[in-house]
Amino acid sequence: MTDETGRRRSNNLILDTALLDFYAAADDMHLSEGLISILSYPERRVDVSVPVEMDDGTVKVFHGHRVQHSTALGPSKGGIRYAMDVTGQECEGLAMLMTWKCSLAGIPYGGGKGGICCDPTAMSRKEKEKMSRTYGARIAPIIGRWSDVPAPDMYTGGQEMVWIMDTICKMLGHFEPAMLTGKPIDYWGAPGRTEATGRGLAACAFELMRQKGLDPSKMKAAVQGFGNVGSYTAKILNDAGVTIVAISDTTGTYYNPKGINVAKAFEYMNTNPGKRGRKLEGFEKEGCEKLGLDDVLFVDCDFLCPCALQGTINKDTAPKIKAKYIVEGANSPTTTEAEPILDDAGVIVVPDFLANAGGVVGSYFEWAQNLQGWTWSEDTYNKRLVELMTNNFLKVWQYSNDKKVTMRRAAYIAAIKRVSDIVELRGVYL
Repeated sequence: MTDETGRRRSNNLILDTALLDFYAAADDMHLSEGLISILSYPERRVDVSVPVEMDDGTVKVFHGHRVQHSTALGPSKGGIRYAMDVTGQECEGLAMLMTWKCSLAGIPYGGGKGGICCDPTAMSRKEKEKMSRTYGARIAPIIGRWSDVPAPDMYTGGQEMVWIMDTICKMLGHFEPAMLTGKPIDYWGAPGRTEATGRGLAACAFELMRQKGLDPSKMKAAVQGFGNVGSYTAKILNDAGVTIVAISDTTGTYYNPKGINVAKAFEYMNTNPGKRGRKLEGFEKEGCEKLGLDDVLFVDCDFLCPCALQGTINKDTAPKIKAKYIVEGANSPTTTEAEPILDDAGVIVVPDFLANAGGVVGSYFEWAQNLQGWTWSEDTYNKRLVELMTNNFLKVWQYSNDKKVTMRRAAYIAAIKRVSDIVELRGVYL
């Protein structure tokens, strides 16, 4: 659907937020309506049915999607997620964000995204394997090292990538490890990839501290979400002296104003048999106060790192936030309505597609190694990751200060310009 100006709108929060942010930046850039129209739609969207014979003998059909928003800069890149709220429009919005993320990072990728609408927590390992392999077979015609390179996302990991890759390789009749990233280290994966998103986010936080003249040892931070991104963000910040006063998962917020023992939280999470997303259940017995689910956003701290779901910082929650710096680990954690509230309060927001780009940068490193048939050391991987993330931050920080715009607007303008310039160079018939 379109709005009164004829521009595209949607009923999906992620896609609509991505479109509104894109249009606002494009207008600031005086981008032509032709380029705006091209970049507001994906190049390709594939919807597939995924039939699975369940353990009880019944057959259930799941709905899968794969979206390629842009391949102007190179093969599309983006994760595959398994969740009940996965839709084609959500994948379109996330694929668009991946285009800007890859462009801003300066890596040779466009944006992609995919997923299956399912409840993976209610499925057995065998059922997930069947579903992953069938989904892989259905999207195989558009997947490849020079066309579209998927990676893990919500409720997927190295095992799912192996199942999908193995299926497609058998269909092709040859081995092609560079078609997917996020693989296990012992199976063409890359040492350092697991913590890459958290390490990149922490690098942005540290550089922000440096630019503002802040001492990490005097800073307090709260991390929403203690999954892969949030847990490693908390650990790396804490290792550098930052006091982590609150962490959370789907069971609630765990708060200690004097500081949470992050190492103990890691150990607890890895030994708690609870379902994924509920690993911190009972952690209050480790010297924490248990608060409500959203309270992690409102505790007294300097830095807030939202690393959970989209839309958690909205017009209702934004006015209650006490942090002066927000470094976004999740995709679209801040809604369009919340932006001016935070800006008026003087809160500096490091936007998602800058702050959480460590994952796709790390995937790029893995892809490059797979193409070369060569494995870097973990130290080399981490050093290059931090250097690239820091340089990207400084580029956006400088533009934001020079032009007196928010970091999100500065990041959008820089990212969109790189893509739009190449689209113009290549011409309309891509």
